[in-house]
Amino acid sequence: MENSPLAIAISGLSFIMTVIWGEPLIRLLKAWRIGKIIREDGPDQHMKKMGTPTMGGFMILIPVTLLTVLFNAVSIFGFNLLGRSVLLPLVTMWAYALLGMIDDWEGIRGPRKGLGMRASVKFTFQVVFAIAIAFILRDLLDVPQLIWFTAPEPINLGVLYIPIAVFIIVGMSNAVNFTDGLDGLAGLISATAFMGFGLVAVIQGQIYLARFCFSLVGALFGFLWFNVHPAMLYMGDTGSLALGATLAVVALMTGNWIIIPLLAVIPFSEALSVVIQVLYFKATHGKRFFKMAPLHHHFELSGWSETQVVQRFWLISLVFTMLGIALVFVE
Repeated sequence: MENSPLAIAISGLSFIMTVIWGEPLIRLLKAWRIGKIIREDGPDQHMKKMGTPTMGGFMILIPVTLLTVLFNAVSIFGFNLLGRSVLLPLVTMWAYALLGMIDDWEGIRGPRKGLGMRASVKFTFQVVFAIAIAFILRDLLDVPQLIWFTAPEPINLGVLYIPIAVFIIVGMSNAVNFTDGLDGLAGLISATAFMGFGLVAVIQGQIYLARFCFSLVGALFGFLWFNVHPAMLYMGDTGSLALGATLAVVALMTGNWIIIPLLAVIPFSEALSVVIQVLYFKATHGKRFFKMAPLHHHFELSGWSETQVVQRFWLISLVFTMLGIALVFVE
């Protein structure tokens, strides 16, 4: 716990770096005409967002990467500021970011303009990446496979760990992607979740992982400087796929992945709403359970303003995050 102030302070440095780097990135994206294409079947009020710069996930990735490399380099001179454990979430972040970048680019300039990469191709890459990450977690980093609230020791899941880890990584990657539909929503929810797992890492004494989490929190707040309503840019799949997968890896590294539905209650609910909508649509031959999925669009069409949805979802996220942190202390 004695090193936790530095972990939290890193978030401030990350925030400043992101805000400084934000304006040049936005100008660059505008110069390259990398603008968002809005779905025609979405809420009508979203059409005014057409052309807003996207692929803004790089605004988050660059400061976090620089800080991770910087503090790792400092350890050469005798200060053990970062451990090898942060390399896996960092590599995960970049792997899924590059996948998201290709998806964004194909949707803007590629032959599938407005659609992006084929879902089957994207899903295949997500699974392949997740399988490799799961084996690294189990065999190289030897992370606790499951920490149950009242169990005295971590539970070994045996052969079940790999498929469970893969499901969590792929599921969270897509869940945050579904959440990224309103100005500021995915950024606020992700920052809250990373803050929660950063605190879990501090409690466990995983100070290196905590610093990584708080560097992401700061970068996300810096991104939100430009992404709150009315947004000046969007993170795109470049950011959302990367954040979701990285959040899953952080949760798996703590062994407390069982509290993901609490700390990431909004992405979890958004993904669940899509599953329910699809299954109900098929079962009833065309009827819809929600007015529109993902869930945030249902509330928009129910009369909530965009800012109301974002603020209320964030408040729900904060409450559930506090509940999740409380459960970590259960003995």
